[in-house]
Amino acid sequence: MNKKKGRRRKLSKETEKDTELEKEENTSAESEETKAADETAEKADENAEDNKAESEEDKLRKELADAKDKYLRLMAEYDNFRKRSAKERLELTDTAKGNVINGFLPVFDNFERALGTETQDTVYKQGVEMIFNQFGEALKKLNVEVMDILGKEFDPNIATAVSTVDDPELGENVVAQVLQNGYTIGGKVIRHAMVIVANP
Repeated sequence: MNKKKGRRRKLSKETEKDTELEKEENTSAESEETKAADETAEKADENAEDNKAESEEDKLRKELADAKDKYLRLMAEYDNFRKRSAKERLELTDTAKGNVINGFLPVFDNFERALGTETQDTVYKQGVEMIFNQFGEALKKLNVEVMDILGKEFDPNIATAVSTVDDPELGENVVAQVLQNGYTIGGKVIRHAMVIVANP
């Protein structure tokens, strides 16, 4: 009897050991599965973070490109504005200068006529010539130019025809004589010339 009880205890101990071994194996298998699941979850989190970082980086790159584009456009607009303003200032200056000079041109014309007048007084003639030359130099410094249109084709944009003449030696619609010089400043007409046109 005692032997049977001893065997039963031994069997039950062995059964308990087997059960414990099975439990340990199950637990270790579960823990390995849990570890694998945790590793998979960590990798997924890392991938999500990488994707998020990449998307933020792309967003920042796009914002930088947009800012650079806006900056370049603004610089181009400012450069155009600066050039336009400088051109307008120059045109305004030339217009104001032209208006003032236009008031002095009749005086210059009178000096030119005085030079062409015959006189016995050579000192007087030299004085008038010096004043005329000095006046001419002052006009050149102000960028004022006399129109050179004698013998050239008549252009109504720069000259006014006050008379016509038939001249077989000259071509058709050619300036035969300049009665009053025309002047320009920076290529802009400040006074139209008065001319006689041949063979209109």
